[in-house]
Amino acid sequence: MTRFPIYQVDAFTSSPFKGNPAAVIPLEHWIPDVLMQNIALENNLAETAFFVPRADGEFELRWFTPSQEAPICGHATLATAWVMLNKLGYALEKLTFHNPHAGVLQVRAKGDLLELDFPRCEYEQVFEFPDALIQGLNVIPLEVYHCQIGYFCLLESESAVRAVQPQFSTLETLHPNCTIVMAPGDACDFVSRDFAPGMGIPEDPVTGSNHCVLTPLWAEKLGKLELHARQVSARGGDLWCKLEGDRVLIAGQVVPYLEGFIEVSLEGHHALE
Repeated sequence: MTRFPIYQVDAFTSSPFKGNPAAVIPLEHWIPDVLMQNIALENNLAETAFFVPRADGEFELRWFTPSQEAPICGHATLATAWVMLNKLGYALEKLTFHNPHAGVLQVRAKGDLLELDFPRCEYEQVFEFPDALIQGLNVIPLEVYHCQIGYFCLLESESAVRAVQPQFSTLETLHPNCTIVMAPGDACDFVSRDFAPGMGIPEDPVTGSNHCVLTPLWAEKLGKLELHARQVSARGGDLWCKLEGDRVLIAGQVVPYLEGFIEVSLEGHHALE
């Protein structure tokens, strides 16, 4: 059996049991993909992050949901940076991560926040709404935008966003698209919720990567480059966003919850059905 350290933290929150929980597992070198997937399934969190140091002082980083590898993940990147800076003794001003899908991502300390530096994601408005989108949300959006992440649906108010009761089995048919509902916020610039049943996440508590789309979208709507966002899931979380050209800066806090070890065999593991 091989032991690996594991840390679980709550990202995009200053309170325990809020925000989005993520597991972080440091590795000296990559282990088989199927083993990382099985570990993520066993953890049963929105994402489990694995990272490996590179010879150039930077890091490779990957994220797994309970059902598949994620192409990009904000909260687990924030969680990884917090663990590295607060638990593993890294004293770098800037952490640089490489991911085969998301490219180069960076994290910097900004006061009591950690700030993600992610690529801006382009979007386009769509005028014919998929039937599964309407049926799955049980509401007709005012506007719908689409990008590589999924559908971003504008509702009239924060209360309307909070009131959505989705049919997950219907939204799952939109996979690989996630479904995000959004509206102007009552006490912040905008609010959102994220449904991703096709990725094994019925509702994601706080989704940093969505703000690569939400930030430029709401910057255009509100005419401002710096925005306070809130994801109004049951756990909830706050994000401070800034649009800088083709990059989006997304800042948040992290609260520790658990640290320990897992024991797994590097031999004889198989993909779970």
